[in-house]
Amino acid sequence: MSERKEEILYKVYNNLYINLTNKCPCACTFCERQFHDRVGESDSLWLDHEPTFDEVKEAFDKVNVDDFDEIVFCGFGEPTEAFTVLKETAAFIKENYKKSVRINTNGLGNLVNGRNIAPELEGLIDTVSISLNTPNEDEYLKVVRPKFGRESFKALLDFASEAKKYVNQVIMTTVSTTISKADEEKCADICKALGVTYRIRPYED
Repeated sequence: MSERKEEILYKVYNNLYINLTNKCPCACTFCERQFHDRVGESDSLWLDHEPTFDEVKEAFDKVNVDDFDEIVFCGFGEPTEAFTVLKETAAFIKENYKKSVRINTNGLGNLVNGRNIAPELEGLIDTVSISLNTPNEDEYLKVVRPKFGRESFKALLDFASEAKKYVNQVIMTTVSTTISKADEEKCADICKALGVTYRIRPYED
């Protein structure tokens, strides 16, 4: 059996995903990394260290970016935990490739970084996809288990409201089969009030 290798870049469907960190302020009950080492066409998404920007660039040298439809910051951690490298990488992508760039996030980047990071996304990120997960704070705390506690739910809603000022598209998501149809309708109402898109996504996406 060949030795498993950690990966910075990996393919999911026809998109190129970037795995920058394993740090995350949440411990979601349904999190994929509780059950698997990999997602999509990866080998192992557990990192022995957070890659530097130079290491990310080296990884890009080994793939043909033209083969992919979109580039997505999403791995076995919250991408905004590595926000400096994320921004450097996004700028590199925008300078060198004509590709749409997305962040899949839990929406707690402002709490993680201690400031409003939304303005820093302008010109670098095309789509922000935020995991809403539930329509109310109490259930959110049970399911997502964020280390920041009760301020987390409001923080992700505030981040969605801010992000739409600086990126082309903001999407808030729930995972199919994890909440009731009634709660999905409540989530849709939240997104409508915020002026963002609501999406019910498959478990593995």
